[in-house]
Amino acid sequence: MKFTPMAIAVSALVTALSGTVQAQSLPVAALVGLVDINGDGTVSRDEIVAARERLFERLDANNDGNLDAGEIEALRDAIMDRALAVQARLASQWRRMDTDRDGNVTVEEFRGRAVLFELADRDRNGRLSPTEISVVRELFLGNPG
Repeated sequence: MKFTPMAIAVSALVTALSGTVQAQSLPVAALVGLVDINGDGTVSRDEIVAARERLFERLDANNDGNLDAGEIEALRDAIMDRALAVQARLASQWRRMDTDRDGNVTVEEFRGRAVLFELADRDRNGRLSPTEISVVRELFLGNPG
């Protein structure tokens, strides 16, 4: 997956404002709500500036008014940890599809498992919520809800 500077910046902003796991599970409307201070349903330049200030404060772990290499590395680690967890979960799903354990997934094995559904159904309730669908869409298409 290719990360653009804008995608990384938005991910960092959302991560810092609401927590890594929760932010990645939110639909776009909820993400806009995190930045939309006046509640008008849109995000103004001033609201982005304010959100960037809040982001800086969250990233500046030692409160010295500077982002040092250690603080940036901590953010990178948090983003990478989440990406690795998603990759591991997907790999596990693919292994489970290979029911005869021959290292290949046949069309029959593929049809027998709904890997994307199982990957998306984070609460394992057998149904996909709009939030769960949004997460998968963003992961695979880079197209947030």
